[in-house]
Amino acid sequence: MQVELRDVAPGLWVWRVEHPAWQPDLDWGPLVASTSVESGGETLLLDPLAPPAEAAEVWERLDARPPTAVVVLKPDHVRDVDLFVRRYGARPFGPSLFWRDDIPETELEPIEPGSELPGGLVALHDGRGRNETPLWVPEHRALVFADALTAPDGELRVWATPWHEERALPALRELLSLPFEHVIVSHGESVHPRAAYERALELPPWAG
Repeated sequence: MQVELRDVAPGLWVWRVEHPAWQPDLDWGPLVASTSVESGGETLLLDPLAPPAEAAEVWERLDARPPTAVVVLKPDHVRDVDLFVRRYGARPFGPSLFWRDDIPETELEPIEPGSELPGGLVALHDGRGRNETPLWVPEHRALVFADALTAPDGELRVWATPWHEERALPALRELLSLPFEHVIVSHGESVHPRAAYERALELPPWAG
C-alpha cells in the first residue's frame, strides 16, 4: 500500500494512504490525506485513516506524540476513528449524524460551526450543506477541509454543489477574513498556500 508523509510546519503534518473503499469509477483518487496537529498542548488527528502496519515512520510519529483528540470533519469520513480512539484513548469529536451504513462505534462529542476544540481549533461553516465542519487552526495559521475543496489535478478547486453560487462561495469567501497561510484538503494534492485558495474561489467548481 502506498503511503506518503509531508511536513507542513513544525507540529503540523499530513500522511496520505490509499483508501480501502476506493474504486476507479469514483470522482476522487485512491490516496486520501489525514492530518496531525499539535496545538495548545494537545495533539489532534483530523479525519485519520490508519496507515498499514509496515508504515513505521508514520506510526512512530503518532506513538511519540500520542493524539489527545480525534476529529471527524464530515459524516462520510468516519474512516478509522474507532481504531485511533482505542489505541490512544483520545477524545473523539465529530458530526451528530452519520450515514446508516457508516456509523462509528465510538460515541463522538458533537461539533458544529463555532465549536471550539481542544488546542484552540475552531469548527467553521462551509456553506455546502454536506454537514462538513472545516477547522481553523490559529496556532499554525491553517485551514483543514474534508471535501469542500479538492485538488485532483494538483490545482485547488471548490467541490461542486447545486448551490455553489448562493451558499458555498459566500461562506468560503468569509473565511478569507482569517489570517491563514496553509490549506489542507483530503483529496488530491493535500497542501496549498493561501493564494491557491483565493484562486479556487474564482475558478469553476470541480464536478468530477
